[in-house]
Formats: sequence, structure tokens, C-alpha cells
Amino acid sequence: MDLKRIFIKDACPTKTGGQAVLNGIMMKGATRTAVAVRLPDETMHIRIEENKPPMKVAKIPFVRGVFVFVNSLVQGTKILTYSADVLETFEREHPDFYDEKEAASADGAGEAVREAAAELSTENKEEGGFYGWLVRRFGEKGAWNFALAMSVVGAILATVLIFIIAPTIVVNLLKHVTTSEIVLNLTEGVLRIIMFILYVVLIRRMEEIKDVFRYHGAEHKTIHCYENGLELTPENAQQFYTLHPRCGTSFLMFVLVISLVLFSLLGWPNLFWRILSRVLLLPVIAGLSFELLRWAGRSDNIVVKILSMPGLLLQKLTTNEPTDRHLEVAIAAMKAVLTEENDLGEGLCDKDGRIYQTHVIKEPA
Repeated sequence: MDLKRIFIKDACPTKTGGQAVLNGIMMKGATRTAVAVRLPDETMHIRIEENKPPMKVAKIPFVRGVFVFVNSLVQGTKILTYSADVLETFEREHPDFYDEKEAASADGAGEAVREAAAELSTENKEEGGFYGWLVRRFGEKGAWNFALAMSVVGAILATVLIFIIAPTIVVNLLKHVTTSEIVLNLTEGVLRIIMFILYVVLIRRMEEIKDVFRYHGAEHKTIHCYENGLELTPENAQQFYTLHPRCGTSFLMFVLVISLVLFSLLGWPNLFWRILSRVLLLPVIAGLSFELLRWAGRSDNIVVKILSMPGLLLQKLTTNEPTDRHLEVAIAAMKAVLTEENDLGEGLCDKDGRIYQTHVIKEPA
């Protein structure tokens, strides 16, 4: 790994960031956010929106890390849902495009993606069941917001249970083997990191996730290309690494490493207080991790490089080398947020992120 190609000396770091979604990429610039999705017929669908003004709390050091983390979960879930709806809408509007065999592997979307799209589709949700009751009681938008909130809360609870509480409970069994608080805390922290890495290794074997990770790599290459002042083309972007110091993967690794250090300072109280302390300190850890990530994104000194190494190594698992077609989607999304000349809205777009045919994907009114 050549760190000079990651912490590029003459680059001009920006706050532009992104997220890989189903068959596409979200890019967020200073004033706009764009979500570009590659459709199975190789055209691109894009949605371009103005960013909402940031809340004051999002500007307070350390506190802003918690806000950004929660906001990223909410927005990330919305964007994933939207990309699934785009793919599902294409299939519904172009039934002749698929035959039964092709529908099982529609160029990265895959059966799992279409099943998720169908499940997330508003039309399918309206028919009945609990969601149908919510629609009748609170309206379509209220029901959709409730479902979104439950998805985010469920994801947070599952993450805390699996990666925070479970390692604590498992290592608690070792107290009969050793009474060393240092050994117990280090074992807990290392187990937490191993569990997370194993989780990433397992999901990256899925074909749909492999393609998402290619878009993740395309996002990083495109941002590198922009920050180095090169013209945004697939050829220019391909020369860069798929690793970037401001990646959300590095943020997660900062969380794991900082939690290892911070929890080690708390000794080894009984199981209840140990679990409670770890949950209560999560906002503190998120705040510290975010500030470290910001520092890593704008500095290239030796300390930053050392601190960033675990996250960069993990990014080798969460990114794959993209093809030019993946980069074209990332570049279209990037160009859409870099200028205010392109129209807001959504529809089919060209490689410069310009909408040439309006096409609105139905959302809760």
C-alpha cells in the first residue's frame, strides 16, 4: 500500500462525500446531493436535490460526530430505499426487458435487490397488514416515516447487541480463567474487531455486495480525481486507489479502536455496569471518531497515517476495483453536485449528470 497515493500531498481535500447504493452512488456536495443509479438497460437515473441547512448542533466539535452518525443512518436508509425503488420501478415499467433467467441476475441488481425493492415499494405496502393500518391511520407519508424510523432503530439495536454487548458477555466467561482487567478488556476489544471483520468478509462474498463495493471503490476514485484537480473521466479516476482517508469504513474502525482504549480505562465491573457503561459511552466514542476522521481527511502527517492504517486496511475489504461503467455513475453524481447549472429534479441523465428526460419515482406524498 503506497500511502503517498492515499494522502496525496498536492491534493485539495474537500467535504464532498458519498455512499454506494444499489447499482449506484450518492454524492453530497456543499449545496446539493445527487443519487445516480445504473439501470439494467445501461441508462442512468438521477435525483438532484438541494441540501437542507445544517442544524447548529452539527457545527459543535465532538457533538457533531453523534449528529452526523445518526443523520447518516437515516439518510443512508432513505437512499438505499430510493435506489431499490428505482430498480423496482424500471422492472415494473419494462417487463419485456427481462426473461425469467435474466431476472435472477440483472447486472448487479440480483434477485435479492428486486425482492428488497418489491418489499420496500410503496404500492406493495399499501395493500394490508400492519403497514396498511399505518397508512389508513397516519397517511402514506406518516407510515413511511414510521417504517424508516423503525428500520434505523432496528439497525442501531442490532449493531449494539452484536458488536457491543455480545463481546462483553462472551469475554465475561473468561473471568474464571484470568482476573487481569487489562487482559479482559483487551480481549473484549480485539474480539469486537475480529467479529466486525468476519462480518465484512462474509457479506463481501455475496454477488450483490461485490457490486456495491465496486461502486464504493468508484466513489473513492472519483473523489480522489476531483480533489487532485483532474478532469472527471473514468480514465483519470482509474489511476487512483479505491482507498480514501475520509471513508465511513475508517470511521467505524476508529470507533472500534477508540472503544478498545476507552473501555480499558473503566476496569472490569460487574456485567450490568459494564454493558451500561459501553452503551452510554457510544456518543463519546462517535464524537471522538468523527473528529479523528476529519483530521485524517485534511492532514498527511505521520501520526495521521499511523492512526488511519487500520481503517485503510479494512477499506480493502469494503471496496472493489470498479469498471468504467461504475465510474461513469460516480462521475455523473459528482458533476451533478459540483454545479448549480444542472436542473434539480429526477429522471434519466447523461454522463455529466444532466437530466434529459424527467421521470419521477413515486414517494410518499
